[in-house]
Amino acid sequence: MHTSIRNGGQPAPAAISAVGLRKSYGDKTVLDGVDLYIPAGTVFALLGPNGAGKTTVVKILSTLITADGGQAQVAGHDLTTDAQGVRAAIGVTGQFSAVDGLITGEENMLLMADLHHLSKTEGRRTTAALLERFDLVQAAKKPASTYSGGMKRRLDIAMTLVGAPRVIFLDEPTTGLDPRSRHTMWQIIRELVTTGTTVFLTTQYLEEADELADRIAVLNNGKTAAEGTAEELKRLIPGGHVRLRFTDPAAYRSATLTLGDTVRDDQALALQIPNNGTQHELRALLDRLDTAGIEADELTVHTPDLDDVFFALTGTTDVPNQPNQPNQPNQPNEPNQPKEALR
Repeated sequence: MHTSIRNGGQPAPAAISAVGLRKSYGDKTVLDGVDLYIPAGTVFALLGPNGAGKTTVVKILSTLITADGGQAQVAGHDLTTDAQGVRAAIGVTGQFSAVDGLITGEENMLLMADLHHLSKTEGRRTTAALLERFDLVQAAKKPASTYSGGMKRRLDIAMTLVGAPRVIFLDEPTTGLDPRSRHTMWQIIRELVTTGTTVFLTTQYLEEADELADRIAVLNNGKTAAEGTAEELKRLIPGGHVRLRFTDPAAYRSATLTLGDTVRDDQALALQIPNNGTQHELRALLDRLDTAGIEADELTVHTPDLDDVFFALTGTTDVPNQPNQPNQPNQPNEPNQPKEALR
């Protein structure tokens, strides 16, 4: 994880800030007053069920569509008064690849360099460096249509980096990738942030947000249901407990009488005690056991995970995708919009 506090205790400047973002399509409200504050040089993850408005937020902040209300700044540029400045400072990788399969990976990169008005010399230097960085040198001369899903995704992000963006929007970047490719993509994202780049990530993989994000917001029905670090969000949800297991039936019975409010498993000689897993609560539990002269053979702490947070905050049975399952690109609850090119 990466801190959002500079040396000296001063907060990092905002790479993205938004107040009261609103967007509707006809009588369907997609965003209903969304606020954001994302420090520079961090990873921010936006979670939410299908149709929650995640992609709409990305489209607004990347100037592809305009908000109906609210204000926002990206990389110090106002979305309304300096949209061109925003576009010059950002890169966007959408759910669907912008790679042209009819030309080679290198030609895709050089085309992007031309679009950024780099000189031929600078374009070739930048292309070579990025192909090396993303382990695409051996495939550079091959048509992109022959690339695996993970290779296309790496090429997609490499193309995004040609313009040296300060803020990168990754809209479900690991959609459909196998576990190895997903972990490779995670490492790429971590490396981007070490260079000072800010990453705005939308994902339905809860493990991905937990693994990468400094801060996470959960979007539901067009509003921010909660925001914080992964640990802060997990503490919002009840259900944490400590499980004690015994091999001595006498110790098990004594613990049952001493601790009182427990869930018993007589067959396994195990007790489940409500506990949020903090140092204070764990110490209090251990002190009670020590005072009573009871020794457990095994102690495990169980705290709510992001799945629990997601379900509690969204009240949905729309199960987020698991790591080994392909994502479903369609979002039926969010009004269908043209698939604009995200560059």
